[in-house]
Amino acid sequence: MSDITLSAGVRQNLLSLQNTADMMATTQSRLATGKKVNSALDNPTNFFTSQSLNNRASDLSSLLDSMSNGMKTLEAADNGLTSMTKTLESMQSTLRQARQDKSFEKTSYSVDLGDTPAGTEQLSLSGGALAAGVDIDLTTAGTGTAGSATAAYTADATAFTASTAAEATFTRTGDMAFDDAGDKLEFTIDVDGSGSPTTITIDAQTLTDASLGTTIIDSGADLAAAITQGLADAGVTGVTVSASGDDVTFTTDSTGADAQLDISAVTATNNGGSDTLADATGFSLTTANGADGDAVTFDIDVDGTSTSVTIDAQTLADASVGTTIDDITELTSVLDQALTDAGVTGVSVANDGTNVTFTSDSQGEDSSVTLSNFDTDADSGNNTNSLYGLASATSTAGTGEGALVAKTVDALVAEINANSDLEGKVRASNDNGSLRIENQSTNDLTVTGVTASTGTVDGSTGTDTIDGNKVRSDLATQFNDLRDQLDKLSDDSSFNGINLLQGDLLTMTFNETSTSTLDIQSEDGETINSSYLGLSTIDADALDADTDIDSLISTVKSALGTIRSQASTFGSNLSMVENREDFTKNMINTLETGADDLVLADTNEEAANMLALQTRQQLSSTALSLASQADQAVLRLF
Repeated sequence: MSDITLSAGVRQNLLSLQNTADMMATTQSRLATGKKVNSALDNPTNFFTSQSLNNRASDLSSLLDSMSNGMKTLEAADNGLTSMTKTLESMQSTLRQARQDKSFEKTSYSVDLGDTPAGTEQLSLSGGALAAGVDIDLTTAGTGTAGSATAAYTADATAFTASTAAEATFTRTGDMAFDDAGDKLEFTIDVDGSGSPTTITIDAQTLTDASLGTTIIDSGADLAAAITQGLADAGVTGVTVSASGDDVTFTTDSTGADAQLDISAVTATNNGGSDTLADATGFSLTTANGADGDAVTFDIDVDGTSTSVTIDAQTLADASVGTTIDDITELTSVLDQALTDAGVTGVSVANDGTNVTFTSDSQGEDSSVTLSNFDTDADSGNNTNSLYGLASATSTAGTGEGALVAKTVDALVAEINANSDLEGKVRASNDNGSLRIENQSTNDLTVTGVTASTGTVDGSTGTDTIDGNKVRSDLATQFNDLRDQLDKLSDDSSFNGINLLQGDLLTMTFNETSTSTLDIQSEDGETINSSYLGLSTIDADALDADTDIDSLISTVKSALGTIRSQASTFGSNLSMVENREDFTKNMINTLETGADDLVLADTNEEAANMLALQTRQQLSSTALSLASQADQAVLRLF
């Protein structure tokens, strides 16, 4: 070839054809691959950038499968929780059905102990819901009569009049100056014989508290005011202080034999200075009534216990009859009050308008009431020689108990239903004259003291059986079966080897660097089953009492709340995973689109380029042909 010499025109056209062929080859490659950058030689920056974006998109695409599996695992757990919820609702319905069921077995027995009961006959109940047997006596003693005392009432007797209050006086003998620290006047006072005298102190502060405005007591009125303040400061009640000239009078609020007032230990302290406290010996005690007031006493013996009873002015006041007993109604009230004050129990007082009757509350041969030793203390000359209105008294003893008799059906019903050991376990009722016993349990109740063949309660050694509640017993079995299903549902709620209800940990990875993850697990990693929910197998007798059923219903309700809370948590987790899956898909699309934008060719543009190159190739071929013809012109010489 080097020996061949081409003309410039041929060589130029030949090079043009070669360039056109190269460009056509490049264009054809772009049209065939759809890319304008097929290797690093085409555009290193775009090629490697596009490859990096595609690699990340590929990594994220592999995570989508993991996310899909995670969502299926959550769906499996949710399926289990949904079924467990329905099971718990069924358990709740079972318990409510048991709560409403009252189909307890019952048996009616006639009561016949014969004409002469021995007194040892019993009806014994055991089994059922009873922790221990309960015995019911079938006989009782006959009823006796109560003892009483009757006093004739005389309407024209002289009235019993209340006495006056006790009094004490103090005479002021001179002025008292409380002008030095420590100056004081003290005395003790005991009101109505309390036995605990109170010390009263009067000093300069007492005068200030009494608003006297001076440190010198120079009148009976000021002294009375100071003493009143001193009593108030010491908390003494039940006494009134008044003044008349230099005399200060203490008066008790109470009246009668108990009205007393004792003042003693009077001292005056002078702590120095030119003034002195007056001699306090001017206190003098006078008793207008005191312990020697009008009173009536008598003795009352109730069922062998004798007590002395006193009626005085205070008794009348406590009985709210004023100061005088005017009729038999007031007399009855006063007697009742006097008995109460004396601590006499077991006797009732009543009247029929003519007589006052004292009646023992007990019955039988030991029942008696006796009145005796009437006495009066007529200081005021107002009392008769006997208790006002009671001219005489006669006593009648009670009669003894009667022979043993069989308890009535109503009495047995009342006794059985009042027995705390039988409450909510056995119930009795009167079935048209027969004793009906109801077994409020799922276990059989044994009744001893009956003849089963005749259906008679006779206190014998015979026994009968009252069946337990079969409906509640069957419902207990149903409850246990449903509880077992909870554990099976928990065991079967797995996907791809992961069971969230068994406490397994599911870790979801959301990016290619594993820096964005989500850990999904049950609360505290616990297994969600019957034990975790606080539900245990129950015996039939767990449904005996309505209160126990209510407690079980409450436990199932709490379990439902736990399941629903866990389902809500898993639902929130599923929502987050689904949201992240959508995000990842969109991110993959963004990465792939970005990568394609860097390397993909514009097919329309490349097709136009190909058409232009083909035209250019044809023109170059024609030009090469023309150039060759010019070189062939020399042949015409031959």
